[in-house]
Amino acid sequence: MDQRKSVLLLGGSGQAGSDTAAHLRRWHPELPLTIAGRNLERAQRVADELGGATAVTVDLARGDLGLPAGQQYTAVIATLWDSRLNGLRFAQDHGAPYVSLSSGMIDVAPEITAGMQRPAAAPVLMASHWAAGVITLATLEFAKEFDRVDTIRIGAILDENDAGGPAGLADLERWAEVTSAGYARRDGVFGWVGADEAQVELRSLDGTAVIGQIIPILDVTSLATATGAPNVEFAFAVGQSAGARRGEGPSVEVRIDLEGVGPSGMPLSVNRHVVHQDGQRPLTSLGLALGVERLLGLRGDAVAPGIYTPEVLLDPAYVVEQLVDAGTTFVDA
Repeated sequence: MDQRKSVLLLGGSGQAGSDTAAHLRRWHPELPLTIAGRNLERAQRVADELGGATAVTVDLARGDLGLPAGQQYTAVIATLWDSRLNGLRFAQDHGAPYVSLSSGMIDVAPEITAGMQRPAAAPVLMASHWAAGVITLATLEFAKEFDRVDTIRIGAILDENDAGGPAGLADLERWAEVTSAGYARRDGVFGWVGADEAQVELRSLDGTAVIGQIIPILDVTSLATATGAPNVEFAFAVGQSAGARRGEGPSVEVRIDLEGVGPSGMPLSVNRHVVHQDGQRPLTSLGLALGVERLLGLRGDAVAPGIYTPEVLLDPAYVVEQLVDAGTTFVDA
């Protein structure tokens, strides 16, 4: 396999990385993939299952990522936290599109700075949204029913047994250590929400109440600026999901509530649950794969250098179609 034309997936043997690779393989059977991880044996297993893929070891503490000199890649996908930004710099040095997943709102400043300092180097997709942006895109599709959106409230319930692999758990711990405050837009003003005020009650699909918290996440800024809604918040809770209570395994549920004015000029509200019976993993990997597909021009034109968020590059209607194809259901609340 010629690695020079491969998509390099950092953390490609993990949950998000391996599922992202599986989406890309299914959509584009001839696209070369390189599965990069610390454990070569594990990465090789993923590569063998995919077919047409190569496994390599990677060291994110090194500027060259520990990869052989002279290798070229069509994209670099960080499916785990690129804490030193070596993955981003490697992509910029090689003129390859870059996607990040795990920075979160609290860690994006270094990425933005690095992207702005070298604006012509490569396109950078910051996808540290919930499920790599697919919930924001679904919300924007629902918002098309409105003439004006006044309020967006999103509540995501993650099953206690669906927090992801070691990298996902480390992300949750890191974000929790930094702040217990939330971030929201209220009456048109972006601002922090104190820990006590940030606590909210979320309702599961079966009506069960779960205590959650408004969180600082990029979905808030993406949705507020894309719709103009003066009130936007995103709450998150970890608990037992409706799927687990039914004995069907951990599901993921995201309730999306929109309020505003419809085309007729009358008040309008939309309240829908986005549900996947297999948890958050299929949604996150789908969001990443859609971003890669778009960056490389495998669907639409290739993306010019710059800094992007998912809603800038992806069509909401197409994302909803792909969510349904991936087994997601939409249920009116």
